Amino acid sequence: MLFEARLSVFLLLATLGSSPAFAQNPGSSTNPFTGVISLDVVVTPKSGPPVADLQQQDFSITDNKVPQTISSFRVVRGRDAQVEVILVVDDVNTGFDRVAFERSEIDKFLRDDKGYLSYPTTLAILTDSGLNIQEASSTDGNALSASLDQFNIPLHTVLRSAGIYGADERFELSLNALYQLAHREANRPGRKIFLWVSPGWPLLSGPGVELQMDDKQRKQVFDNVVRISTLLRLARITIYSVDPLGMSDFGGRAFYWSAFTKGISKASQADWGDIALQVLAVQSGGLALTISNDVAAELHHCLADMQTYYEISYVPSADQKPAPYHQIEVRVARPGLQARTRQGYYAQP
Repeated sequence: MLFEARLSVFLLLATLGSSPAFAQNPGSSTNPFTGVISLDVVVTPKSGPPVADLQQQDFSITDNKVPQTISSFRVVRGRDAQVEVILVVDDVNTGFDRVAFERSEIDKFLRDDKGYLSYPTTLAILTDSGLNIQEASSTDGNALSASLDQFNIPLHTVLRSAGIYGADERFELSLNALYQLAHREANRPGRKIFLWVSPGWPLLSGPGVELQMDDKQRKQVFDNVVRISTLLRLARITIYSVDPLGMSDFGGRAFYWSAFTKGISKASQADWGDIALQVLAVQSGGLALTISNDVAAELHHCLADMQTYYEISYVPSADQKPAPYHQIEVRVARPGLQARTRQGYYAQP
């Protein structure tokens, strides 16, 4: 039986690994694994809103520790940002007893500020039967809330308590949903923010899980890490993971994902945790918010990143040593500030 679960996940990853070619920006003829590296950078103090008064000379960038020359710089302030928000209501990985709470918190978020949303927002609801995506985005939070209220969640057929077999199915549904949404957004202009309300999908590894990996599976996981990373980068997608379980999700595996946020450069390093929702969020320049169950407040906290951010690009130095994975580090000269952006990119398929 354990082999069947392991085989199912392996076949899923093999299928995802053959997903369509990456979309590029209209008119672009560059290889998606090379060329200009564009970053959306948020700069904050330890607490408080993003900093809005920085100039290009305040920033420095290294690519695999090699200093880079900034080729373009732009400050984006407030509601002038061309941003689309996709709000994902994950009813697959949230326990049945918490679904009503999750939806009430999302409803509260949508109706705040008299229902006016700063950015066009699309609802996407993940259930056991797949992903349901709203046809058009809207800044009318009241209308979106009413639409969510009218959506009847079917009874769960895949349960969190179902052990490795249920975890296998939830993993498959979740990863398919991410690919579906990312490919949908790939050719749309502007920046996209995925607000994914979920405790995260199963890692299939870690404390209490005995699902071992062979070399073929590690290769498939690594291939998907490369594909997801590149797809999110080219589509300008930043993921924010908000755990509706909050403090009640503090089990032995609650923070296991944090061991995988640094990125991997070869297949032998790959693990199921490398494609965890929280890991993808952190690596995309977003946040993994896991402590508070005040979902409405956490969603507002995520969107506060849009108040001011910096669009910065550079062309990797032609003379630096070739490497499959490039770690990006953005620093700010002003003390007490930290820059958050995409953590790296892959230079080859």
